[in-house]
Amino acid sequence: MTVIELSDEHAAALRAKAASEGLSLEAWLQMLADQERPAVRPRRHIADVILDNMKDVPPEAMARMPADGASQHDHYIYGWPKKEA
Repeated sequence: MTVIELSDEHAAALRAKAASEGLSLEAWLQMLADQERPAVRPRRHIADVILDNMKDVPPEAMARMPADGASQHDHYIYGWPKKEA
């Protein structure tokens, strides 16, 4: 058996949650432990995430994007002077 120490306040809060589902604290904790974990989504490359997020941007909005946005990002984000090319 493993003993987990909790403050009286935390233990009371957990008992209240268990009781709200009609369970003892032990049964409620066992139910939580037995629950199937959600499927983990596979990791994706950041470029794929960005492309997915950008696919719904209207073409007219994309046309207004600065051509030097990557190389001059400090200018567009922070308002710093543009860097010399």
